[in-house]
Amino acid sequence: MKNAILALAFLSTTIFANAKGGDTKTVTIKTTIYCSHCLQCGSCGANINDHIHEEKGIKKVAVDPKTNTITVTYDEAKTNLEAIRTAINKAGFDADDKKAPAQAVNSLDGCCKKY
Repeated sequence: MKNAILALAFLSTTIFANAKGGDTKTVTIKTTIYCSHCLQCGSCGANINDHIHEEKGIKKVAVDPKTNTITVTYDEAKTNLEAIRTAINKAGFDADDKKAPAQAVNSLDGCCKKY
């Protein structure tokens, strides 16, 4: 009986430790945002946020059009930097040295594209 209680306690501790997730990490990704009203524009700020938040484990997203950066806080056990860059690319924006596909860029409003 005592062994069963100890085993149950150990199992509960192990499950709880694994359920809390991995380490939280924050990264800043370089991009290029062309419109001056990015955070109010449905094609820029909201679009980037929506695509990144489709990834599991995303905790926080901050788009800064002045510095052309996107800062993302995420759970490393649920996603990774490459998946976040891909989500940004799907929104139509470059992510560090990873270029957005032409189809995604073409879907942006005219104000969000470089002329």
